[in-house]
Amino acid sequence: MKKFMEEFKTFAMRGNVIDMAVGVVIGGAFGKITTSIVNDIIMPLISMLTGGINFSSWKLVLKQAVLDAQGAVVSEEVAVNFGNTIAVILDFIIIAFAVFCMVKALNNLHRKKEEEAPAEEPAPPEPSAEEKLLMEIRDLLKEKQ
Repeated sequence: MKKFMEEFKTFAMRGNVIDMAVGVVIGGAFGKITTSIVNDIIMPLISMLTGGINFSSWKLVLKQAVLDAQGAVVSEEVAVNFGNTIAVILDFIIIAFAVFCMVKALNNLHRKKEEEAPAEEPAPPEPSAEEKLLMEIRDLLKEKQ
């Protein structure tokens, strides 16, 4: 059991795991922000464009609720609630776009960093066997003269 705990401690203290944990926490907070933006800003605007309909109440009723004479529900309504699904899809699109922009910005930073680094001069290409042989002949001819 002690060896297991030591392995877990080694695993948990690796830099990648801690970075991933920070990313999950920040991602959760970012998810709440985008949910708020969608529910509190975007959906009311879409609702206004569609005639003031409450977007979260958009649904396709498959079977109406049955009420008795006193108004008590005998059987529940059966409906497909697609308004919330559309809100969740918008959440996803906003988060995906934000992640795309962040990755694009990081890639640009890496590219600029690579461009700023002084490029090493490539070594001159090794002469071919023919060139080496010709140089030897040239050197021999120089020695005879």
